Amino acid sequence: MPASKHLVSTKFSPPRIGAKYVTRTELLAQLQRKRHCRMALVTGSAGYGKTTLLAQWRKVCLKASAEVAWLSLTADDKGYVDFCTAVFAAMQRAGIAVEMDLPLEGASAAAIDAAIAAIVEAAVELPKELYLMIDDYHYVEAPLAHKFMQKLVDQAPGNLHFVIGSRLTPPLSLSRLRMMDQIVELDSAGLPFDLAETRTFVDENLGPGKINADELTLIHELTSGWPSCIQLIVIMLKNRPDTRAKLGDLIWRSSDLQAYLSEEVMAYLPAELSEFAVALSIFRRFNVSLAREVTGNEHAADLLQRMEDENLLITRVDSEDRTAWYRLHPLFGEFLATRLAQRDVGAVRELHRRASQWFAAHGFLAEAVRHASAGGDIEFAALVIERAAPATWSLEYLSPTLHLLERLPEETLFRHQRLLFIACLTVALTTRPAKAKAWLAHLQEDALSAHPELGSSLPLVHAAIAFQHDDTQRMIDLLEPHRDDVIDNAFLQYLLVAELCAAYGAAGRFTEARRLFNLHPVPPAERNNDMALVAQATRAAAMLLEGNARDAERESTGLLTRSVQAVGRHSISANICASVLADAYYELDRIDDARETIANRHGLIQSSGPDVMIRTSLSRARLDLLQVSPDAALAFVQQQTAHLRSMRQVRAVAHMLGEEVKIRLLKHDHAGALETLALLDEIAQAHPAEQGSRAEIPALAALARARVQRHDQPEEALRALQVTRSHAEAFGRGRLAALADLLSAIIFAERRSDDDAHVCLARAAEAAQRLGLVRTFVDEGMAAGKLLAKMVRERRLEGPALQYATDLLEKFPESALLSEGVAGAARRTGASKLQPVLTQRELEILSLVGQAMSNKRIAIALDITIETVKWNLRNIFTKLGVSSRYDAMVWARKQDLIR
Repeated sequence: MPASKHLVSTKFSPPRIGAKYVTRTELLAQLQRKRHCRMALVTGSAGYGKTTLLAQWRKVCLKASAEVAWLSLTADDKGYVDFCTAVFAAMQRAGIAVEMDLPLEGASAAAIDAAIAAIVEAAVELPKELYLMIDDYHYVEAPLAHKFMQKLVDQAPGNLHFVIGSRLTPPLSLSRLRMMDQIVELDSAGLPFDLAETRTFVDENLGPGKINADELTLIHELTSGWPSCIQLIVIMLKNRPDTRAKLGDLIWRSSDLQAYLSEEVMAYLPAELSEFAVALSIFRRFNVSLAREVTGNEHAADLLQRMEDENLLITRVDSEDRTAWYRLHPLFGEFLATRLAQRDVGAVRELHRRASQWFAAHGFLAEAVRHASAGGDIEFAALVIERAAPATWSLEYLSPTLHLLERLPEETLFRHQRLLFIACLTVALTTRPAKAKAWLAHLQEDALSAHPELGSSLPLVHAAIAFQHDDTQRMIDLLEPHRDDVIDNAFLQYLLVAELCAAYGAAGRFTEARRLFNLHPVPPAERNNDMALVAQATRAAAMLLEGNARDAERESTGLLTRSVQAVGRHSISANICASVLADAYYELDRIDDARETIANRHGLIQSSGPDVMIRTSLSRARLDLLQVSPDAALAFVQQQTAHLRSMRQVRAVAHMLGEEVKIRLLKHDHAGALETLALLDEIAQAHPAEQGSRAEIPALAALARARVQRHDQPEEALRALQVTRSHAEAFGRGRLAALADLLSAIIFAERRSDDDAHVCLARAAEAAQRLGLVRTFVDEGMAAGKLLAKMVRERRLEGPALQYATDLLEKFPESALLSEGVAGAARRTGASKLQPVLTQRELEILSLVGQAMSNKRIAIALDITIETVKWNLRNIFTKLGVSSRYDAMVWARKQDLIR
């Protein structure tokens, strides 16, 4: 084939993969599992990493001693002759003896069959697996070329495999291959980076720690894991590090990104499809009927099908009905929206008005209100909400209702009484209790009589206001008379359960909080109802409030995933779960998981309910202390204290001041700690006999006072800790009780009162074992570690508490040397600390680390989750007193545990 000699050699070589790339471990594993299939098809939008994945798969195949022929197609290969010539040349360069005359346009079926027979014969003679990798197959246009490819796939021998990368799904008949399980397909849904891969890519290219968890999560959310876009961001951050502060604007306003979308996406679209896509940018989701109604294009179904077939940065959205719903990639949607914004304002508003009418007619009221507001049709938006049947109420109303209320004159609001009620409920649930209280005064008696559901729901609104004011006793007084009520409106029923569960938890009435879910169980069909999710999240929060970190983590992990999938990452239920999970992760010493959970969730510390802000703020401060510096933690705490003061969240301020005392003492700033304690004492003196949540304020002040007085006034410190412990016992706060016992034990030990120290520490250790407490002990530092080691060494603990204390000591790598007999696990090494003892699972993981496997690869190899791998690695690092995988591997090799 002399023509092949004139082909550019780069067509037959994959692009070089630099050192700073992300190994697509999970995708490669999918390909590996189906390596004997006849075809692998990788389709996805521009820049989704198809070529890189194919190049990585090529390396895997070569390492397995397979022969690999690579072919990168271009627009010059769209015809039959050019395509076949390139295919033959690729095979020849891979050492496959394919000898044929040059194919001709309009070739007969016999000629095609002869060409295929030559390839099949050459492949059969090869005693190896052969992979033909064809990248950018979307350039192929000639029907005869597709026919040739179809026959080649159908008649290929068992050792010949085809790997195709394409922006479009090829016009090949694949159903038979699917029925025979002879094809593996990867598409735009599976190609984007997950968060871990985004982190790896950024760290490899910018350097570890160059951006924080908030920035990383923001990048991942904005790009949805789109590899090329992440690469553009990395380049921009390299060139302009100062732009980190405006990362969101930097991404979608980037001229490089705009050019990329213009040149790689929009340039290939016909005018009709381009106009259609721009109009769709007003939607968060859309379907055929909606698109046809709003754009007026009768070909909407065909255009949407084409967008989907061509992977035009469009994905399907899960829906409870059978309608196919879609959404645009966030950045592509922003790009299209900027184009739409350049058009006549009136025309854009008309699109929104049409959308609002369609959504209202089809019962999607929240979206109807959103588009009516955007279209300037305020009156229609108000009517939509007011006419909404109570059965349709949901938390989805909150955002569009708030947006509407910002534009609606109060006199108009007061004329629409049902709208006014929903407005009161909305602002009460969104940290605006004062406005809710003021508006409630304008609800007229005749309106409440005309709408019985409004009158019966008033206690729920007042309870929501009381919740924002942290007045849990008033919540109980308002709601307890209705505890056993069965409300037809599911939204209000679950709101009652959520509010009362939160109030019972604050009062320490955990048995009654659990009983609520026996009285009002959540049916399987309503598990993902937005207010039902809030109720379930409140139950998880009550578990944590009781001190049970282990159960709270178990309960909220799946619940957070369901909340994000069902109602969004920034929904109320997702926020509650994230705050609970971050706190539980921190307590369980899963530090990276805790940081990742609250990353880029600024609403958790700025505009949520009191408990959510407290949990998240404390977690953030402690993570900063652990991972950044005491100064960073102190700066955050002081900033958050000021913010919470502005919100009049007195209990939250007390928590922040208590944390500041602790940080200042760690910094040896005793004078600063005393000043902060004085501020906390002022708050405690102003709330001496509070009920519910605020009853903990004096206990917080007593705990902070004990820390300050520990060395100079130990007797006073012990009395203060007794105040804290009494509160913890009265309100069922197991973690706080354990902390008070631990600090008391330390003080008793420092005063040589060993028997008293033993009693307190035994109680603390038993609580730790029961609840899963780790950081409560570890954060108290060497004093706690040494005391715990002494108690274990002298076997003054027994049973599960002894075992748990022994395991807990592994979190204190510098603690005192244990005797050889402790739990049968300790061995002397002549060093100043216990010889580490690794579990079988930890040894397996270390062995795979020694093979340079990534966390994902280890998870696949051992059939465990990547979170389990990370958890075990952290345990290994702590036990060995090292900070990196390399150091752990070196230790293991020195001990002859791995080779």
